[in-house]
Amino acid sequence: MITVIGAGTDGPVDVRGAEGAALVVGGRRHLDAVKVPEGAERVVLGPLAPALDTVAAYVAEERPVVVLASGDPGFFGIVRALAERFGPERLDVRPGVSSVAAAFARAGLPWDDAVVVSAHGRDPRTAVNVCRAHPKVAVLTGPGAGPAELGAALRGERRTLVVASALGSAGESVERVTPGEAAGRDWGPAVNVVLCLAETRALGPVRTVAGLAERPAGWALAETEFAHRDSMITKFEVRALALARLGPRPGDLVWDVGAGSGSVAVECARLGAATVAVERDADGVERVRANAAAHGVDVRVVHGEAPGVLDGLDDDPDAVFVGGGGRELPAVVAACARRTRRTVVVALAALDRVPAARAALTGAGLTCDGVLLQSSRLAPLPGDVTRLAAANPVFLLWGVRPPAHSEGVGE
Repeated sequence: MITVIGAGTDGPVDVRGAEGAALVVGGRRHLDAVKVPEGAERVVLGPLAPALDTVAAYVAEERPVVVLASGDPGFFGIVRALAERFGPERLDVRPGVSSVAAAFARAGLPWDDAVVVSAHGRDPRTAVNVCRAHPKVAVLTGPGAGPAELGAALRGERRTLVVASALGSAGESVERVTPGEAAGRDWGPAVNVVLCLAETRALGPVRTVAGLAERPAGWALAETEFAHRDSMITKFEVRALALARLGPRPGDLVWDVGAGSGSVAVECARLGAATVAVERDADGVERVRANAAAHGVDVRVVHGEAPGVLDGLDDDPDAVFVGGGGRELPAVVAACARRTRRTVVVALAALDRVPAARAALTGAGLTCDGVLLQSSRLAPLPGDVTRLAAANPVFLLWGVRPPAHSEGVGE
């Protein structure tokens, strides 16, 4: 009843089998590129809801409908909306070559290990954070989320942007630029897709699962998995609960403030989030970078002392982990709590600092909860026996922003 034809990047649109259509729906350029059957109604696709209502009227009368779409209409395309409205059993989908496949082909790269994210009609911050966190990303662009906006957000990142425009047409263009170069140009409306690449890792390992990198088999890694100074590292028992409360995921931005070894930042990056580690000591900065490199993840490291250095971070985080201590801790927690979109987790070894940290969280409008973590690890004794070795207790507080206030924070 509904034939969905993808106008791919590999040549003219094939409309065979659709000659008897009573209704043809599509973008203006697609309708102009095909021969619409004589007597058929043409609907230029703009707002989706009216077009679907028109399709519904024809379907109710059992009259054949053709929908023209770009590329593979089942990939971030109109197939989802049609299937939800009319059921997949009514659809005859004929995909074309998607812009993502064509762009990677032009770049000479495989893309089974690429992450694909749509910024078309969506908040572009998700696409930006995915580009920060992953070495090979395809971004489907849209108004307000094109190469210039992506370049501006990624300025300073070690990334190359491949901007693919008018794919499959006589005016096709594929350009490799830095984020800074992309930010300084007006790219016009013909951009199909932007590839964001970490050049040294653009050829990843052979995959058995496409898309996102394989998720780690475990987290809360042992302290021995990280370089650290004098055991100054968030212990794995504390890190496990902190990660559960932070909830890092692809598309998120997480700050690790007072990063030390950067173990929390590295673990969040392993789980797919973009991460920023803030560390005041120069040797700590190098330690965080070394730990990120050892685990094969990208962590942006900011050298400076919180809370002052946080003012230089333009993007509000989804979640923040605050470690360390000191007299500035309440001010640090308050600054993070004002900026976070979702949650702040604070680890404290000193009992005296708990009330002030809690007040800083609740004072910023977050709901606060917490626990005292006490653990004992198995330790060997002479004679092939085992004892329990107690670790120092740690308070873990977390503040969560109520859902109604989770958007637009810091604007």
